[in-house]
Amino acid sequence: MIPGYRVWEYMLVIRPHEELQQRIAVLRQSFFKEYKMEGKPSAQAQLVLASFNQYEMMEERICNRLQQIAMACPPFRIELNDYGSFPAHTIYINVATRAPLLELVRTVRSQTGRLMKRADDQKPHFITDPHITMGTKLKPWQYEKGWLEYHRRSFHGKFIAAEMILLRRAEGEARFHPYRQFEFRNLPVVTKQGELFG
Repeated sequence: MIPGYRVWEYMLVIRPHEELQQRIAVLRQSFFKEYKMEGKPSAQAQLVLASFNQYEMMEERICNRLQQIAMACPPFRIELNDYGSFPAHTIYINVATRAPLLELVRTVRSQTGRLMKRADDQKPHFITDPHITMGTKLKPWQYEKGWLEYHRRSFHGKFIAAEMILLRRAEGEARFHPYRQFEFRNLPVVTKQGELFG
């Protein structure tokens, strides 16, 4: 393999604090057991901002740009409230405070979208409907029975988003692993003229 040409899959995410992670993990385990889901529930509850695959040689440029975005971004509060669904296949925990998340996604898209694009048919995916998945790729009976139950249930949690995390995995690997963290600092970021087109 040519150095730098290894392809990785990436996800840019925000994770709740540990206590909320634990609460969601317990809920997911119960969901998986009750609806006889295959495999194990994901160990981490997270809000996905973007997903893409790209050559390893692009990592440093992407990370530098994400660092700049994070430096300028203030920490913000996220509230989770009740459940939602994508009909027929997914049940999730609903995000009540969407505006700051969608603004962050817009910024990431405008400033790093071009760097994340590997080819015309390998475009990055930016989330437009932020949520924390309970169960996805559900069979029809799992979805129908699950949604009948969960649309009546309530859930509430809140946390301060203080960083975003870039996860990566090699093609063919099962799990993503944390690769870089970008702390939200709310600092004025000066962009040098030469970096505008980098």
